[in-house]
Amino acid sequence: MSIRTRFLAVLTAALVVPAAVGHAMAPQAAATKPTLVAQAVQSPAERQFRAWLNAFNAGDRAKYEAFLRERFPSRVARLDGDMDFLLRTGGFELQKVEAVTATSVTCLVQERAWEQVARAVVEVEPAPPHRIVQIGLNLAPRPAELAVRRLSEADLASAVRAKVGAQAAGGRFQGAVLVARDGRVIYSEAKGLADREHGTPNTLETRFRMGSMNKMFTATAILQLVQAGKVKLDAPLGTYLTDYPNRDVATKVTIHHLLTHTGGTGDIFGPEFSARRLELRTLNDYVKLYGARGLEFEPGSKWAYSNYGFLLLGVIVERVSGQSYYDYVRDHIFKPAGMTGSGSEPEDVAVGGRAKGYMQQKGAWVPNTDTLPYRGTSAGGGYTTVGDLLRFATALTGHGLLDAKHTALLTTGKVDTGQGDKYAYGFVESAGGGVRSFGHSGGAPGMNGDLRIFPDSGYVVAALANTGSGASQVVSWVSERLPAPPR
Repeated sequence: MSIRTRFLAVLTAALVVPAAVGHAMAPQAAATKPTLVAQAVQSPAERQFRAWLNAFNAGDRAKYEAFLRERFPSRVARLDGDMDFLLRTGGFELQKVEAVTATSVTCLVQERAWEQVARAVVEVEPAPPHRIVQIGLNLAPRPAELAVRRLSEADLASAVRAKVGAQAAGGRFQGAVLVARDGRVIYSEAKGLADREHGTPNTLETRFRMGSMNKMFTATAILQLVQAGKVKLDAPLGTYLTDYPNRDVATKVTIHHLLTHTGGTGDIFGPEFSARRLELRTLNDYVKLYGARGLEFEPGSKWAYSNYGFLLLGVIVERVSGQSYYDYVRDHIFKPAGMTGSGSEPEDVAVGGRAKGYMQQKGAWVPNTDTLPYRGTSAGGGYTTVGDLLRFATALTGHGLLDAKHTALLTTGKVDTGQGDKYAYGFVESAGGGVRSFGHSGGAPGMNGDLRIFPDSGYVVAALANTGSGASQVVSWVSERLPAPPR
């Protein structure tokens, strides 16, 4: 998946999307925790949201199901997903009601487990009994009243160790974490099991599937070809894929559009992918399946995350370089950076130290095997280690992969994503707390990862998990508490 994993959830009958995107308490500003049932409320929407929050937070499956059947019936079919979401977040505390009407309410809430702040938007039916239509929870900027205190470097490692330990004990983190500054590791630790059947523990050398984090490598490969004069950012993709089936896509969508998710090229996931999951073995197999379809919108007119756009970038790497995408990334990114634990072998190839991915089904951890593609693509996939992510960050910021001009071009935000940050070329640039960082997250059932690079201070925060969440939350939690940058 993508930076869309930074969305906490959309609680409709169709979908729950957990956090990437994207604590044993470290010192922070005190947050008020109002008693939800003690306040008189007038709006039906606010009353229903408070009731839902109480039922959700209580964690009693039977009582929560009864609540849904009575007040949120379209949600009953997603009961298992909600219970998994409760495990991941620890529930929420209502912090502030921002806007209220008879049929809707907008509130700020904060996760109990990871202290991420979200904006909840709730809609109810206009007529009694005002059943809930939907509850949307999206990550929101942290308001001043919920500000956290930045830590000294001396305090940071112990605070992260306590937080990661507590969340691992609560079943909310299983993976590896690394925090470094200028290449020097400040904290690193692994938790949980890489293979539950055999009791194999995760280690700092465990290879975790990384999902859409691979987009950073794809974009770096394209910029290497740009730097070499072999690719032009303003050229339409048909310049390089001369046999591309759809003329509109071939002539209107530029390399810049593909790199910034502004090309209108759509996604690769859906019924067609599910039906052919193991048949799609090469990047060209995806083009054969999706290449004839048209544009979803006029290129450049808006931002919409497109896995297919990044898959096309991988095909361009192949056509221009004369190598397979996988060989190019190995030779021009992994090897120069010293990333010996990274790769993208097919799922049916035995890879030493590669963790199994796990997801929750009816309260039990089960392998994610039946959700995996044959092989990762240029849109996402493959595996890496937290140490390799640090090596990649070091090689990138030290201009071992690109010169200074093209490194800046790669990592500087170009398009507003609507999530408080900007999409660059395969990287997300953020300025949370006034501190610039860039990186990318990734997530899917049984995998989650995140990398955040702070170029001005030299900090790098990386986490990988073999469950569907936890890594992005660790990275966000640490990033907010890094030592204050020099003035």
